[in-house]
Amino acid sequence: MHNIAILDDFQNTALRFGDWNSLREHADITVFTDPIRDENELVERLQPYDILCVMRERTWFTRSVLARLPNLKLLASTGPWNAAIDIEAADEFGIAVCGTASSPTAAAELAWALILAATRHIPSEVASFRRGGWQVSVGGDLHGKTIGLLGLGYTGGATARVAQAFGMRTIAWSQNMTHESAAKCGARYVSKEELLASSDILSIHVRLSDRTRDLIGEKELAMMQPHALLVNTARGPIVNERALIDALTEKRIAGAALDVFDQEPLPADHPFRSMDNVIATSHIGYVTDSSYRIYYGESVENIRAWIAGTPIRVLTSEKREISYISGVA
Repeated sequence: MHNIAILDDFQNTALRFGDWNSLREHADITVFTDPIRDENELVERLQPYDILCVMRERTWFTRSVLARLPNLKLLASTGPWNAAIDIEAADEFGIAVCGTASSPTAAAELAWALILAATRHIPSEVASFRRGGWQVSVGGDLHGKTIGLLGLGYTGGATARVAQAFGMRTIAWSQNMTHESAAKCGARYVSKEELLASSDILSIHVRLSDRTRDLIGEKELAMMQPHALLVNTARGPIVNERALIDALTEKRIAGAALDVFDQEPLPADHPFRSMDNVIATSHIGYVTDSSYRIYYGESVENIRAWIAGTPIRVLTSEKREISYISGVA
């Protein structure tokens, strides 16, 4: 029998998605809904398990953590990559790491929900309405404005298509982008400096890596327009948190709409929770019915194939992206 732990199931819904019952003949399954930050406590909790199903970057598996989990044989991650897993260390310790497909639209849909909420002051209008009040603000417009997309992968591309439906000018930049790749998404490729200086709304859609960490810092925020809105539904550390707090406090940019943070769950006393020019959600960009069916459904398939000894494509230190279940042979 195998011991499987499903980690960080904040909403206690994982067992609703995927055929976990198909594994019970071969495994005991335990669900954990609470995150653990302390490394010693985390290692103590995970010692009995040889298979872990992990949700994106909710728990970090550093070299020191993996070195202290001798029973661990398989990390079944949700999504096609996971920056929280030290792949080289997992390789070295003989721990297989596999992933799943991901929704190409869920995060883009949330990005637009945040953009619209911020532009039309939806939170304050709803709060006023519930108090018995009426109109309390004058909203902004999207038509004719410029949206800058930092990244044009599948999420950035989906965001671009919606922007064009709103009649917005769409510009884009990333480290690997070209004029041709931007044009395929209906965007105009510009320099990083022009992206920052020209965007009424700057929306971030790149992966977290050593190259993108702190990609937007004090210098970059200073290039943005005072009326600009920064939207981050990608990963928190892509934007330097201290620099963003300072820019928002000093009103050097108009506001931020955020779904991702350096530390998650965000501490209850964090400044973002009380700033009047911040609209924020609790990293729910991928928390949708269709996403969870992909994540947990394919995680079950990966685990079942691994238990059966069926080859699955896995992430190794030589290939930086986790392959997903379509690679099962």
